[in-house]
This record gives sequence, structure tokens and C-alpha cells, in this order.
Amino acid sequence: MTDPVPPKRIFPDAKVDAEAAKHIPSSPQTEHAAYDLAFQDKDFLLRPDLRPVRFQLELLKPELFLDEQKIGSTFVVYGSARVPEPEKARALLAKAKTDKEKLIAERLVAKSHYYDVARELARLASKVDRDEDGQRHFVVCSGGGPSFMEAANRGAQDVGAESIGLNIVLPHEQLPNPYVTPSLSFQFHYFALRKMHFLLRARAVAVFPGGFGTFDEMFELLTLIQTGKVRPLPILLYGREFWERVVNFEALVEEGVISERDLDLLTWCETAEEGWGHVCDYYAREEARAAAE
Repeated sequence: MTDPVPPKRIFPDAKVDAEAAKHIPSSPQTEHAAYDLAFQDKDFLLRPDLRPVRFQLELLKPELFLDEQKIGSTFVVYGSARVPEPEKARALLAKAKTDKEKLIAERLVAKSHYYDVARELARLASKVDRDEDGQRHFVVCSGGGPSFMEAANRGAQDVGAESIGLNIVLPHEQLPNPYVTPSLSFQFHYFALRKMHFLLRARAVAVFPGGFGTFDEMFELLTLIQTGKVRPLPILLYGREFWERVVNFEALVEEGVISERDLDLLTWCETAEEGWGHVCDYYAREEARAAAE
């Protein structure tokens, strides 16, 4: 006699009941919203009371999708959504009329070459082979928007690699750039959950010139490392002229609000090769340190 083989489950799959619910006969009871299956009732899910559930869903959905697609680690790219690629930046300068418009356009042109740097950096990171378990590492991950984010996703696509876009619903139209891999393009309602997903798999971060959003993302990461909530990882800071103009890092040390060694968390970079070389050297040192222990 062979051993009996029990079924994998005895309860119906949720999809089965969801389909069956579409064919329930109409009555005053079945037509009322109270009768809807809870997980199909959008009005119910959008109630303020359900915020904890929505938090959990936004944490869980990308996590499951990334696990299923064997994304082991990411290379995160932060940066402005407003700096165009070089050709478009020069076109803006040509159209500028007032002195203020010309000044802003000139500064955009000065930063626009980092579009090409971000694109090349993404190409380099995207060439890392899968590991023995089939996991992909240093998968490019951006906010999914234009400018430096677009450049990063575009660089991955240049070498036939997948890349991630973490988009967010904003009052003005915010669509994923066309270079994000469709199956790795996610949309968020909560900034907090989006920022968490940026860092859950991050093993290197490149920060390009940017505004409030870039400041928020970079300084939160620095704070997490400074306070021991996140292990140190390579943080590449591109555009020294820009950053030292808008942030006086040394003044923070002189004012006593950060320590001198906190500045060591940042690595100044200008080229893609320089940045990727630092990441490779960093993990070579980590591997050697682990082997020696």
C-alpha cells in the first residue's frame, strides 16, 4: 500500500471565492456594501481605520514581487527630477529670456552632464552576474521619475538588465519613466513605505544633485547609519561643487552637531568608473575582513 498524499489545502483559494461572489443572485442583502468580501471592498479598504492594513500592503507587495524575481540587492540612485539631459538643458538655455531664467538654465546645463554619469554608473552596476542561488545583485533602483532617475533606469536597459522604479502618487502627474522594467515598477501612497523599500535591499547608494526630496532621502540614510540603525554602505555623492554650495558640511562639524568621522560616510565622486570602483573596493575589503575573523 502506498502512503496517502494529502491535499495541499482544504480551504478554497481566495480567487475562487472572489469569482464565485460575482455570480451571487441579487437581493437587498447581497446588493448592500456590507455583503461585499472585505478584500474586494475598496471603500472599506480606504477607510481611515484601515491605514495600518494599507501600510502592511505597501510593505508586502513590493517585497513579494522582488523576492519572486530574485532581486537580492540593489544599487539605489537618488537625485533631482528637474535636471534634464545635456541636449535638453542646452535647449532650455537657448529659450531663456530673463536674467534669472538664464542663470537657472546655466546651472542646469552645468549639472546636466551627471545624467550621462548616472547612466554609465547604472550600466556598470547592471553587469554583475547572478550568484549561485540565481539572485541578482546591485540591481538599479530609482524613484522611477525623470532626470537622474531616468538615466539610471536607462543605463540598466542599455545592457539588457532589469531595473526598479519606486514611483509615488503626487498632486501633479507623476508617471514612471519608460526605462523602468514594467514588472518592477511600483506605485506608493505612503512616502515612509517607499523610503523603506529604497533601503531594505540597498547595498550601495549614489546621490546626484537634487532638491528637498533628495535631501530628505540622503540625510535620512546618513541618520540611520549614524545612529546604528543601518549598517554602513557605500554612499557616493556626485557633484561636489553643487553640494558644497548648498550644504556646508564642515560647518556642521564646527558647530558640534556632527562629528568629523560622520563625514567619512560620504564618498565624493565625479565619474561612473570612480564610483563603481569605490563600491567594488569597499566590498573587497569587507570580504577580506570577514575572512580574517
